[in-house]
Amino acid sequence: MNKPKKVALAYSGGLDTSVIIPWLKENYGCDVVAVCGDIGQGADELNGLEAKALRTGASEVYIEDMREEFVTQYLWKLVRSGGVYEHKYLLGTSVARPLLAKKQVEVALRTGCDGLAHGCTGKGNDQVRFELTYKALAPHLAVIAPWREWSIVSREDAIAYAQAHNVPIAQSTTKIYSRDRNIWHISHEGGALEDPANAAPDDIWMLTRSPREAPDTAAEVTIGFEAGAPVSVNGQRLSGVALLETLNRIGSEHGIGRIDLVENRFVGMKSRGCYETPGGTLIYAAHRELEALTLDRQTLHYKQRLALDYAEMVYNGLWFTPLREALDAFFTAVGASTTGEVTLRLYKGNLEPVSRKSPYSLYSLDIASFTMGASYDQKDALGFINLIGLPIKVRAGLAAANSA
Repeated sequence: MNKPKKVALAYSGGLDTSVIIPWLKENYGCDVVAVCGDIGQGADELNGLEAKALRTGASEVYIEDMREEFVTQYLWKLVRSGGVYEHKYLLGTSVARPLLAKKQVEVALRTGCDGLAHGCTGKGNDQVRFELTYKALAPHLAVIAPWREWSIVSREDAIAYAQAHNVPIAQSTTKIYSRDRNIWHISHEGGALEDPANAAPDDIWMLTRSPREAPDTAAEVTIGFEAGAPVSVNGQRLSGVALLETLNRIGSEHGIGRIDLVENRFVGMKSRGCYETPGGTLIYAAHRELEALTLDRQTLHYKQRLALDYAEMVYNGLWFTPLREALDAFFTAVGASTTGEVTLRLYKGNLEPVSRKSPYSLYSLDIASFTMGASYDQKDALGFINLIGLPIKVRAGLAAANSA
């Protein structure tokens, strides 16, 4: 295969993608187009990014603001699904990768690139997420994955390469955590976290206040939803980005959203990571409480089963697939009545529901009350129990006869 002459690189300015620019030019002799998506990682990561990419060899740099698209077209779909990976992980990195790869492909096609490159390691899930998106949107473009080709085998090697090529980086051999941040969360991996026997060091946490240092007074926050998507905080209607930023501030102050997880990667190994998702944790909790009011039992329970499949698909990078689109159609239909407000109480890393309200609530005080009422005849329960229990009764009788 001929070497690509112009390659669009998914560029973050972190250690891996920083060294990839000079490596691509040395080993492929190609022009490098650096593509960065602003999905809420913050000014610290974005400031100076264009100058850095150009200084290290990129011929063109594109920084695309995708925050509102990320929130409304990706995160809110995740919220509607209720998908959580392995009981804890709210999929902050997983759900962002298809969008970043999509934007990378769009820039590549617009600027005449004949190749795509990413900085994902050969051991991680992200290589799958990026490359499955490439296959869905631009299968004709060549794909370069330097971590599967070069002689660099560790982050220490990558740091040494960067130093030898005068590439400025924030990492050092004594502070070597791998982090991924966006408006939904931040992840922490590597260093002391690689051994699951080690407690997570206090200095890894960046978004959330320690629950021990959170305010001594509980706070309440009310989140409003329309058709399954959050639309307001404490009665104030906000854009998707502003809403999530507001809830991130509130959750962070009260130590909400920290998890420490040993997870099963799609590529077959176990890994350990720590995640902070303050606003997302509040939204998920409120959404669950609202669905408890608005969904009937069969629909709610079936949705919970599909949410497991959805979470696994997102984790595995299967975003641009017919099944994901079909599941989204189901969750959209089911969530049509998930409208209302939920108030949560936050205190030192914990949260609890205080109030749930919806115009579509299926909760009937007349039926649920312990006071006898016309809407529910308790005598009907006898026939219900007899019918449900019939197979149990027959089996018990057979067992008794056989033991006689």
